[in-house]
Amino acid sequence: MTNHLLSADTQSLFDQYVVPNYGRYPINLVRGAGSEIWDSEGQRYIDFFPGWGCNLLGHCPPRVVEAVQKQVAELIHVPNTWLMESQGKWAEMLSVRSFDAMAFFCNSGTEANEAAIKLAKLHTSPERYKIISYTGGFHGRTFGSLTATAQPKYHEGLGPLMAGFEYAPFGDLEATRNLIDSETCGIMVEPIQGEGGINLPPAGFLEGLRALADEHELVLIFDEVQTGCGRTGEWFGYQHFGVVPDVLTLAKSLCGGIAGGGILTRRELAPSLRPGMHAATFGGNPIASAAGIATLETIEDEGLLQRASYLGEQFRTRLQQLQSRFEFIDEIRVAGVMIGIQLSVDGGPFVKACLEKGLLVNCTQGTVIRFLPAMNLSDDLFEDGCNLLESAFEQVAETLVTTHKS
Repeated sequence: MTNHLLSADTQSLFDQYVVPNYGRYPINLVRGAGSEIWDSEGQRYIDFFPGWGCNLLGHCPPRVVEAVQKQVAELIHVPNTWLMESQGKWAEMLSVRSFDAMAFFCNSGTEANEAAIKLAKLHTSPERYKIISYTGGFHGRTFGSLTATAQPKYHEGLGPLMAGFEYAPFGDLEATRNLIDSETCGIMVEPIQGEGGINLPPAGFLEGLRALADEHELVLIFDEVQTGCGRTGEWFGYQHFGVVPDVLTLAKSLCGGIAGGGILTRRELAPSLRPGMHAATFGGNPIASAAGIATLETIEDEGLLQRASYLGEQFRTRLQQLQSRFEFIDEIRVAGVMIGIQLSVDGGPFVKACLEKGLLVNCTQGTVIRFLPAMNLSDDLFEDGCNLLESAFEQVAETLVTTHKS
């Protein structure tokens, strides 16, 4: 396959007018359907990482498209100082699928985490302001969520950061216990770390955090921006572990590709986020609400929770076969359609080789190939995509052997 470069005019527009804060592939994606996407030159790709994990139902899911088109023609935006029936229905649908929660809506994962941070502080006494988070975690890029992100590379040049965040190793209950003092108000953790490399918690860790939170009257926040809305084969990742948080944060796939985020919180905490203390102008707007409802209905009506679990096992089997062939594959980590391949070498060449062959994947943490495929990925596209992945691994493996010999 040949990579089709952007036209000179398009590249020029980006060079002149778009802030260069993203590393961009020189490909102009223009149309998508399910787990396939096409560029401006007509080249088709199988997408195992659609929308950076936002497109849990693939590109342009029909029910979401129909709901958004209908809503745009009726009402685009109203402030949250007015009632919206669709927002109330959306909140109810999320509540009955979680822990009888109340919802606050915003636009993104980092906004959801900021709301959770505020709620933890507002719900406890003023002198309690510290929040414990975990190495390898990722919570966003606004200052509160950025400080909660215990990865120094994201902090460079941005100090001083927000006061009150302390870090423990992911999975270490004793280190967490040792950080708790009279000023601690909360614990923030991803049940399964996403950007950190699809890291699953050790047995008993989340249960232990719940016990510590109860013992010390802390607010336990689960960041489910990546694990939420069915990706792991349950509606929410915490449901695999039988541990209910006080606050749950959501975004990415919440609206089937439309921008949307929010928190779910236990009812006794909700009044602490009182009027005037937090808001989101576009949060829970009519378009996002319509898309969010359509997303939940699609997942339920099409049995996609079961499909996500099935696909996860199919990926596990296929990737373990690759692991038996390539010694640079150290570990396979799978939770539904949340998949990581831990390599012992740089993952960049594998992403490039996949792209050249027509498969879109991601590399995180330098050495983890990450898939966040759609939960309705077809058997045929699963097979075709895995074949392309295998071919890409063979290509890079040959390069590694050649380089080693030289």
